[in-house]
Amino acid sequence: MSLTDKFISNLRAYEKKDLPRVAELFAEDMFLRDWKISVKGKPQVLNETKKNFEAGGAISIEVLRTYEDGNTVIAELHNIVQDSEDIYVTDIATFNDDGLITTIRAYIGRED
Repeated sequence: MSLTDKFISNLRAYEKKDLPRVAELFAEDMFLRDWKISVKGKPQVLNETKKNFEAGGAISIEVLRTYEDGNTVIAELHNIVQDSEDIYVTDIATFNDDGLITTIRAYIGRED
């Protein structure tokens, strides 16, 4: 399985709010940063993920484009939250030698 496939698997687990599956894909030294938060450590990242799951309704993630090089995957995404909020995001994810996600840096964008 390619790293891109693993990252998309993470996105599908996120859509389903499947915290145990998301946890399986994260390294212990996981780092997550977006336009609102910055957290380090798998327990802290999973805690933030759980908060997102509890706070929001349904989420749909459309993968628009991906790029993979070495241990890095870049994905341009169109997220729809609660059938009303459109968010365009670019995620830059890195993986360790075990194929686990070590970082996700998310940047908010726009449709055009």
